[in-house]
Amino acid sequence: MISRNSSAAVAASPEPSPNPRAAHDRMANAIRAVAMDAVEQAKCGHPGLPMGAADVATVLFTQFLKFDPADPAWPDRDRFVLSAGHGSMLVYALLHLVGYEAMTIEQIKRFRQLGSITAGHPEHGHTPGVETTTGPLGQGIANAVGMAIAERHLAAEFGAGVVNHHTYVLASDGDLMEGISQEAIALAGHLKLNRLIVLFDDNGISIDGPLSLADSVDQVKRFEAAGWVASRIDGHDPAAIATAIEKAQESDRPSLIACRTTIGFGAPTKAGTEKCHGSPLGADEIRGARAALGWTEPAFAIPDDILASWRQAGQRSKGLRRAWRERLQALPADQRAEFERRVRGDVPNDRLADAVRSVKKKLAAAPKEMATRAASEFALDALVPALPELIGGSADLTGSNNTRPKGMTVLSAADYGGRFIHYGVREHGMAAAMNGMAVHGGIIPYSGTFLVFSDYCRPSLRLAALMGQRVIHVMTHDSIGLGEDGPTHQPVEHLAALRAIPNLMVFRPCDAVETIECWQLALEARSTPSVLALSRQNLPPLRRTFDVDNRCALGAYELLPADGKAEVSIFAAGSEVEIAADARTLLAARGISARVVSVPCFELLFAAPEATRRAIIGDARVKIGVEAAVRQGWDAIIGSDGLFIGMSTFGASAPFRDLYRHFGITAEAIAETAASGLHG
Repeated sequence: MISRNSSAAVAASPEPSPNPRAAHDRMANAIRAVAMDAVEQAKCGHPGLPMGAADVATVLFTQFLKFDPADPAWPDRDRFVLSAGHGSMLVYALLHLVGYEAMTIEQIKRFRQLGSITAGHPEHGHTPGVETTTGPLGQGIANAVGMAIAERHLAAEFGAGVVNHHTYVLASDGDLMEGISQEAIALAGHLKLNRLIVLFDDNGISIDGPLSLADSVDQVKRFEAAGWVASRIDGHDPAAIATAIEKAQESDRPSLIACRTTIGFGAPTKAGTEKCHGSPLGADEIRGARAALGWTEPAFAIPDDILASWRQAGQRSKGLRRAWRERLQALPADQRAEFERRVRGDVPNDRLADAVRSVKKKLAAAPKEMATRAASEFALDALVPALPELIGGSADLTGSNNTRPKGMTVLSAADYGGRFIHYGVREHGMAAAMNGMAVHGGIIPYSGTFLVFSDYCRPSLRLAALMGQRVIHVMTHDSIGLGEDGPTHQPVEHLAALRAIPNLMVFRPCDAVETIECWQLALEARSTPSVLALSRQNLPPLRRTFDVDNRCALGAYELLPADGKAEVSIFAAGSEVEIAADARTLLAARGISARVVSVPCFELLFAAPEATRRAIIGDARVKIGVEAAVRQGWDAIIGSDGLFIGMSTFGASAPFRDLYRHFGITAEAIAETAASGLHG
């Protein structure tokens, strides 16, 4: 087997076999043996996919994939995404065999055990060589679309000399049945992402049994209809696999290669059935598989010559990486520094600070009412030129989300250098593609939809939080304040649901100044995704003077102090801060001293030191939370005995002011509740 990636390459085996197929089979069988042994020892896992896809993976990793185990973060490596994350032992076996230092045989033996790097499903940031966290089916292929977008965009900006790689996906029938896959492949076909190659493990088996129980889609025709090049091959024929990949590399469109395989290949009674999908094979079946495969080694043992062949395959791209480094060094110094900064993920703090300061000074000089979605666009007018790594977009709601500032060109098949993506009505695919851009590196993605449609984005939001990726979701129309579109579009439970996700920051600014401050915090949070929940309706400027400091940085702050010692503390977020401020005035007229605390970000408040939190929350006798949403989450601020003005039902269709009155979210209701609380 000769490398296609290095002119200095030699045969993959140190002692070349006169039968290349025999050499291939022994290398592929190493994957099968390691996978079935690890699953058996863990007493759980999925041996079927690694055993069935071993031939495809062997051809890809020994002949085509550009990578260097000594530098897992090499920016111009090819990306390999195991979208079928349940078959994680496939990628763990490959990483061990090709020589990733961290993936020792001891880690393989500790598959699915606490503290190991061999988790049940592959986790980005946890295991060197794993490009993205997969397991929820469909996410990997959709992430890969984002990676392919990132590759094309960065190549357009920095040149093919430093950005020129492929993204390969191994996908299962489950990946392709999930609805997100349609959103992803349609977008990829539309953008003609020809560096994206999907290898479909077409084994005809799902957990319940034959795939025909639930599905009869012709995937080749489906992908062709989406603008892909698609073909079918025998997934156990290394020559056919290699030929198909070679053709895909030359395509002007993304490619699907449907590789017909036998799940659990080699298992004497369970191969080709659901019985080897998600359970250990068992000792008797493993003995039979070893005999069928001609594998005589004990558990976890790999013959020296096979391991040497695999390790040699892992060295194929060293020369390519050195040549890439030389090309990078040959770039003009400023361009090289910019590329390296973006790959590191460092935000240019001076440029960001200047942009934020400029926006805040303009707002202080001419305060005006505006919806926070419009304030976000005003912020982006300054942020997008300052941070060229920002790639924006919207799910067919650009004019409503205000995510495309002036002068931002469209990223398209005709111009990958553009910075705004029209995702179409594909919220789930959009969110997953953003995750792919983020893990690829060099890009900070942001995009827009309505807050109520965060339900469509939630699986991807959760994975962004799990991976610690800086993706920013602009979610407008954030409450009953959107008005006449009614309860189908009015988020009520969504803020609480999003705030329940660990490591996700949910910002709900009350005016234009808070909006730019929340943008700054989201951009500075390099290992945390963010949601900016923004209003449709205009809001008054509550912060009218220029503040050097970012007052939102602690998650909450006293916006309006009490006259004297506070008897009442009113905590509010977003559009309800205005109402809280009016309630403070009404209470003052009744001789009741109240303060107003704006709470733009629960997560930052809860992360603040305890003494800081106590000082912000204060010790007023009555604490009231106000938000046009459900109470869930507010008790951490107001206490379980605190009072709450908000929603406990779905909304209704009417002008927004009528709705606030109808649901009792008014200054008068707050004042009356506070007074009753004091005298009750």
